[in-house]
Amino acid sequence: MAFEGLSSKLQSITNKFKGKVRVTEADLKDMLREVKLALLEADVNYKIVKEFIAVIQEKALGQDVLKSLTPGQQVIKIVKDELVELLGGTESKITFLPNAPTVIMLIGLQGSGKTTTAGKLANVLRKQGKKPLLVACDVYRPAAIKQLQVVGKQLNIPVFSDETSKNVVNIAKRSIDEAIKKLNDVIILDTAGRLQIDEDLMQELQNIKQNVRPQEILLVVDSMTGQDAVNVATTFNEKVGIDGIILTKLDGDTRGGAALSVKKVTGKPIKYIATGEKLSDIEPFHPDRMASRILGMGDVLSIIEKAEESFSEEEAKKMEEQLRKQSFDLNDYLAQLRQVKKMGSFSSLLKMIPGMNQLKNIKVDDKEFDKIEAIICSMTTGERRNPKLLNASRRKRIANGSGTSVQEINRFMTSFETTQKMMKKIKSGKGMRNMMKNLNMNDLKDFKM
Repeated sequence: MAFEGLSSKLQSITNKFKGKVRVTEADLKDMLREVKLALLEADVNYKIVKEFIAVIQEKALGQDVLKSLTPGQQVIKIVKDELVELLGGTESKITFLPNAPTVIMLIGLQGSGKTTTAGKLANVLRKQGKKPLLVACDVYRPAAIKQLQVVGKQLNIPVFSDETSKNVVNIAKRSIDEAIKKLNDVIILDTAGRLQIDEDLMQELQNIKQNVRPQEILLVVDSMTGQDAVNVATTFNEKVGIDGIILTKLDGDTRGGAALSVKKVTGKPIKYIATGEKLSDIEPFHPDRMASRILGMGDVLSIIEKAEESFSEEEAKKMEEQLRKQSFDLNDYLAQLRQVKKMGSFSSLLKMIPGMNQLKNIKVDDKEFDKIEAIICSMTTGERRNPKLLNASRRKRIANGSGTSVQEINRFMTSFETTQKMMKKIKSGKGMRNMMKNLNMNDLKDFKM
């Protein structure tokens, strides 16, 4: 998971400071030394780490923070604020042309995930009300055009290509006419990459840029390559000029050095991050939310947005009514389970809940939820409505039908009872947003899966 190593270290460091009512200059230096080591181990650029530590030290000492009533919390706030600045400060959005198709050109090395990212970006922009057109401008890599066509078919998004031509500038220019004809307001160019940076690649990208004049040139970078990702971003920015960065494979990058270095080094913002293999696994990059996640402060806003995207208004109202009546049964559990699965992996969602990192006994295996579906689907309608009917013989039948054991049935039912109690404690309000705000961490402390 992204920033896993760095996150655990920084949380451990900041937790020591939270309750301190007296912090000395020596305490601060010890803390900053640990923070420095944690950042270097996360593969963050050394010069950036040095500047980062110097700024925190200057602010903590210069504002008489150590003499304040809550010095520990003040220092942690400074660390968070500087981490937000390091990550880019504020969210940077794609800009769209008002009266013509907006051309977005994706560039990057081969293997960075450009083609898949083109589909993911088209998918997320469509959810914002846009009508994207994918354009196959990689005419060199075998099956590159076919791959984009498959992605487009999966998402039901049109793809413009010409398998008979090697003139990528001509293909890109013709795609604009196609977009105007088909009323597409966003064009996403999937350009060719190379295994390494070379003059031919750069010249081709410059030719497309000069002739098509894209509104946005976004560099797709594999975050798992660490400092190499930062070097690649620097070179592309110098040779072609970029407007922003999309970091891919962030779910596999436990260090996070690229994300923490690339904005400071290139001066270009991270606009999106890809967090998984599914075509829905992409999200806008929010520096403040990412800083909160790294420091274990959670990211409730992102959970709310994912929930509001996955849950329809009708489903939210139905759930609210059930919570008011306190009649949450296994049918409801199954329905909510399937809805939450649309939001992403359970483990990634739990990490967004503030304080979750402190509950060491919570263990989540996403594959276990497939078993739960099988268990509930093996029950009768009456058993789902009234779990008290589940005696020994019924549990044995359900275990046989779901391919599980009676012990697993028993563990699940114990967990379900805990969930019922938790649901009763959640105050009814207006939809998912109020539910998340009223979620009490004590309700989760005994939850095990």
